Formats: sequence, C-alpha cells, structure tokens
Amino acid sequence: MSWETDYKKRLKSADEALKCVQSGTRVYIQPGCAEPETLVEALMRRGPELSNVEIVHMMTMGCAPYVAPEMAGHFRHNAMFIGGNVREAINDGRADYTPIYLSEIEGLFESGQMPIDVALIEVSRPDSHGFCSFGVGVDTTLTAARVARYVVAQVNENMPRTYGDSFIHVNDIDAFVESTRPLCALKRPVVTDLQVQIARNVASLIEDGAVLQTGIGGIPDAILPMLMDRKDLGVHSEMVSDGVIPLIEAGVITGARKNFKPRKIILGFALGTKNLFDFVNNNPIFEFHPTAYSNDPGLIARNDNMVAINSALQVDLTGQVCSDSIGNQFYSGIGGQVDFLRGASRAKGGKPIIAISSTAKQGKISRIVPMLDPGAGVVTSRGLVRYVVTEYGVAYLHGKSIRERAKSLIEIAHPDFRAGLHEYCEKTKWLGHPLAAQTAVQR
Repeated sequence: MSWETDYKKRLKSADEALKCVQSGTRVYIQPGCAEPETLVEALMRRGPELSNVEIVHMMTMGCAPYVAPEMAGHFRHNAMFIGGNVREAINDGRADYTPIYLSEIEGLFESGQMPIDVALIEVSRPDSHGFCSFGVGVDTTLTAARVARYVVAQVNENMPRTYGDSFIHVNDIDAFVESTRPLCALKRPVVTDLQVQIARNVASLIEDGAVLQTGIGGIPDAILPMLMDRKDLGVHSEMVSDGVIPLIEAGVITGARKNFKPRKIILGFALGTKNLFDFVNNNPIFEFHPTAYSNDPGLIARNDNMVAINSALQVDLTGQVCSDSIGNQFYSGIGGQVDFLRGASRAKGGKPIIAISSTAKQGKISRIVPMLDPGAGVVTSRGLVRYVVTEYGVAYLHGKSIRERAKSLIEIAHPDFRAGLHEYCEKTKWLGHPLAAQTAVQR
C-alpha cells in the first residue's frame, strides 16, 4: 500500500524528527496521559541550540523540563490549563497562563490568533487503511495537528485505538518516531472520609437516567461507587477516569435513556491507569471528540437530566466561584467548568453542581468565604451557580436573593466558621435588618 511506503520514508529518530523546531516557533504538545515524552525529551536535547520557542498545551501527566530555570531564553511555556508540573514556573514568572474556556481553545488555533508551527502528538500504530488513532487524547490535539505547519507523531504500540472523531491519516503526518514506552498514567487518588461525606450529598441529587460529567480527584472517585443502585446512567464529559469502569461492567452506565447520542459515552480524553487505557481500546461505547465538541454548551444542553459536577477553591456568600487561583497565585485553569455548568443549566432537568469541602488546610480556613481572596479569579459567576454542595449539605442558589444565598451557604459552611460568616453579613446588612437575622444558625 502506498501509505506504508510513505510511513517508512518518514520514519526517523526522535532527534532527527525534532530538527523541524526552529527558534521563534510555537510548539504544541499533546496533553494528558497522551503526552509524547520521547519527543519532549528530544526537544530538550535540542534546547541549547534554540531561543524563544513557545510551548503550548493543557495539563500534561508527564515531564515538563522546558520550564526549568536553566531553560529560560530557550523555551517559554504557555499553559491553557495549569498542571502541577508547571505551576511553580508560572507563579515564578518563567511561564505564562492563558485563561480560556476549554471549548474555545481550538478556535485560537483555527483562526490564526495562535498559529501552531509544530505539533508533537502521540498516536496508535496505523491500521490497514493508514489511519492512526489519537487514543486516550483527542481533546484539542486533533485540531492542533490539522492546522499545524508540521506534525511529528510518536507512534506507540501501547496507545489504544479509540472510536469517534479520533483518527489522523499517515498522509497528514510529516515525521514518525516509534515508541514502546508506557503511556503517562494518573494514579488514582486516595478517597478520604470527608470526600465520602461530600459525595453522599452529591449522589443524592443524581437520579436514574441522569447524564454525568465528572472530573478527576477524590470527590468524583467517591461519587461513582455510590451510584451502583442507579439505572441507565449516561456520560457526556470532557474526560473520564477509571471510576466509570465498574459502573459500565455492572450495567449501570448504559446511556439507554440519553436523548442525545444514546448508548454512547461522549468524551474528549481519558485520564487514568493502564486499566482504563485497556478498557477504552476498541470499545465502541466510548466516542472521543475534540473538546470544541464535547464541551460545547449547546450540545451539552441537549442531554436531558444533565448533571455537571465540578470543584472549586472558594465560594463567596454571593455565589461567586473561584476555581483557578489561590489569591493571585494561579493554580489550575478555567477548564471545562463553565462549559458544563452552562450546558447543564440549559438542559431539561439539568443540575449544575459545585462540590467542595467546607474547609482547607486541615480545617484552618473556610472555603465558603465572605469575599474571595484578593486576586482570586471568578471562574463561575454568581449568575450561573446553581447547586453548592459540601459535607454539611446542599445549597440551591438559582433565583435566590443575596440574603437567601448567604443564609443557605452559611448553613453548609463548617460550624467553626458560621458565626464569623454571619457577623460579616450583619455588617453588610445582607441578611436585612438585625431583627430579621435571628434565624441564622448559631453553632
């Protein structure tokens, strides 16, 4: 076949393939568990010869040596979502953060506002027709590879073949580097008793036939096992993790009642362990799409009974939600939170949920606060927030006044901080005349 001849002609060593990167160019790196680490390592070896190379990606699960202090002047990272491997560099001024909805990242590439010179991707081996699969990470990568001037693919025999809009043909790739290294895995977090308490309150809002969006972390991992007695759940999410596997195997997640894309799990990428990678391999229940599709609020809203579960760092008494920074220290990103909360809020029977612990730093500070910290970013506005859930209960804020919101949020705050929150509301007169404030919880 002609594609096989082209493939062999373009097969190179990693160092040879990365010669395409020149000073002053912008390089896109596939994020998540699909990070092409062999290509990243070769790029670093080329680093001393380069200057002013911008590296763009969302959160990666592997190495990020380009943000090391000694790489200054050679590489500068621009994060669309901040991972732990680049957080210090961003807050030290050695890297950049671009706040943006996940659903709108690809538009930057396509419009030319952020043109991609070189895309470094990781794909499966080509099938008999010459198509490689993006495997566990379609996300923003399919679009980046489509518009990039030059595409280098790490062809990994360990990359699963997944269904959906998840393929690229050999003819659309400029250089191939073969690999047999394991994919970057995400260790499952240890679920705490506190997270179980929060999860129990969230699970109480999830009914038979609901369509779920969850993220990563202890709270989502605690919620999913509590849904074993539900029927015909569906999934439409930017990502899934290992926690969906038992529910699928038990016949709980079937998608049978989904009115949009029934019987299919719609997602952009998978973050998890080898067990998850093996499970999505050639599994037709999973339908991978670019995040411009999976995170499109209009498409999300087509799912009746859409339940979007997201986390936060702080919620103030008016309902403003900070999710991407601790004060003026950037922590993560906007991600898909607003995409899914907007979509769920528009869906028939939808439930947009913010799930948080009531305190942080081992109970020393409250996550429900009178005002967000100075410099904290409002990711979800007070006009969009609906449900806020802690271990102490559920506050429903939609259509509620500031007085009603403050009372509801104080009720689900940690008891140690309720008096202080109430005192703030008395000073601001948010609870009305002092005589009308006697219903506040005094614990």
